[in-house]
Amino acid sequence: MKKLLSILFILITINVNAQIFEDFFKYSTFYTSVNGGNSISDQSIFSINSGVLEEDIVETPYDYTVTFGVRKIQRFQYEPKINFKDGTETSFNDAATIGRLKNKFEYLFEVDMRRQTGTNFFDQHHMVRYVADKWMLKTEYLQDGFADIEYFESSQRLRYTKTGTLSFNIGAAQRISEPYGFDPLAEWLLANGGIHYTYLAIQEGYNVDVHNSEYMDPSGNIVATTPEVWEAVVIPQVLADYVVSERSKLDRQWSHSLVFGFDYYKYKKEVWMHAWGNVIPWHYDDGGIYSYHKFHGGQWLDYNAGMIFGYKITKSLGAFVEGKYHKYWDRKWYDFKFGVNYIIF
Repeated sequence: MKKLLSILFILITINVNAQIFEDFFKYSTFYTSVNGGNSISDQSIFSINSGVLEEDIVETPYDYTVTFGVRKIQRFQYEPKINFKDGTETSFNDAATIGRLKNKFEYLFEVDMRRQTGTNFFDQHHMVRYVADKWMLKTEYLQDGFADIEYFESSQRLRYTKTGTLSFNIGAAQRISEPYGFDPLAEWLLANGGIHYTYLAIQEGYNVDVHNSEYMDPSGNIVATTPEVWEAVVIPQVLADYVVSERSKLDRQWSHSLVFGFDYYKYKKEVWMHAWGNVIPWHYDDGGIYSYHKFHGGQWLDYNAGMIFGYKITKSLGAFVEGKYHKYWDRKWYDFKFGVNYIIF
């Protein structure tokens, strides 16, 4: 009898877990894609060396993006249905606090490996949210190399729905990030506001032979043969690599904060509005040496907002405005687009 009950319990558990797994992934979309194209054209840098004209060519390899992802986010009514996802879509409402799906999980897991104008980026955006009538949970991880931002954020909030279109929320947010505000180059600043970049490069393993006009990287490869190329091309990369290296040596910082937010959504065939915003005005100070409180001199205000608006003015004429804006720590990043459509019948 005990064995029979055990087997029955195991079968029930497997069935329940299978059902949860099926419900979690039902209607989700897995996608992968490769996109590419030429980058900016080669650039010529001219210089005079002992009266002789010299030309250095700066070549930029082609751009590409490789994307892997899975998403389960219910479309808003203003969004068109597409047959295939190619990884280049920009859905501003992915950043919204609240989605259309209620009492079920929504999520996005996407990884992008790309090269843009000769610079390689590894970007990630992962998000899971659960929205109920009176509360909600959201967890997000973002790594955006172009904006130079990376953080993990979770929040737990209570919701108050004033109307069917407008709701407010309040709760706690926890974030993990590198110590933003910390400037590794500050110790290299000179009294006149400049920076002793050549000495820094030598410390990082570069070698400078001024007599023969040769500038070599730590591997012994010649990266420049003129001071102009050294200062205009090599030094910016040396400084960027140094900043990244010094930041990576420090531990990630926790931030516990108070968060307020709102969401508004109203749709009609002729006009629609979707807007959201979050304000993070207060942050717990744990006294850490790399806490952002130290760099900012106390409390600070972080916020993000987004809006999607469309209006069919006539049967032929329509206008739209879409965008999102983030300001976290000392980082700002945003996207927007607006325009007019006119259809000739």
